[in-house]
Amino acid sequence: MYTLYYSPGSASMLVHLLLLEIGAPHELRRVDLDAGAQRDPAYLRLNPGGVVPTLIVDGAPRWETAALALLLAERHPEANLAPPPGSPARADYLQWMLYLANSLQPAFRWWFYPEAEGVAAEAVLAAARRRIEAAWDRLDAHLGAAGPYLLGAEVGAPDLYATMLMRWSRKMPRPATEWPHLAALAGRVKARPSWRRLYTIEGLTEWA
Repeated sequence: MYTLYYSPGSASMLVHLLLLEIGAPHELRRVDLDAGAQRDPAYLRLNPGGVVPTLIVDGAPRWETAALALLLAERHPEANLAPPPGSPARADYLQWMLYLANSLQPAFRWWFYPEAEGVAAEAVLAAARRRIEAAWDRLDAHLGAAGPYLLGAEVGAPDLYATMLMRWSRKMPRPATEWPHLAALAGRVKARPSWRRLYTIEGLTEWA
C-alpha cells in the first residue's frame, strides 16, 4: 500500500497516473496548497521542501516527482511503463525522463512564478517561454521520427510525464498542442482509463 500526498493538477499528477496505470493499492491525502498546508510542520517532516508529491513507500516518505516515477516503474515491471535494466531502450527511457525533469519542468516554475527569480518578470517569462517551446520542438521532432510514443511503439512513463507538462502549457500563448505530434500524443494519453479516472478523483475539468 502506498500513500500519496497530492494536490490536484500539480506535479503529483504524474505519480497518481502511474499508481492508476500500475493498479497498485494506494491511499490519497490531499494537501491544500492554497491554505498553506505544505508548510505545516507535520508535512515538512515528510517533505522538507514543502512541495508535492510525497509518496510513502514501505513506511518511509519519498519525494521528487521524477524519482518517484522511476521508482514506481522499477518496482512494478509488470506494468511495462519502463524498459528493463540492460535493455537497448533503457538509455532512451532515462534520457527522456531526465530531460523532462531537468530541462522542461523547471522552466514552468519560471513561467508560473517569475517574481521568484529576483529579476524583471517580463525577462523571466520570455526566457521560460523560449525554453519551453524549444523543448516542444525537440519532443515533437522526436515523436515524428520515432513515435507514436517517446520510446517508440508502446506507451511509457515518459509519455505520461510529457502529457502532464503539456497540460501545464494549456494557457500559454502557444500551448504544446500546437505541435502536431505532441497533440497526437496528448490525445492518446488522455484517452487512457488512468487519465479519465484521475480527472474524476482529483475533480479536474479543464483539458480533459
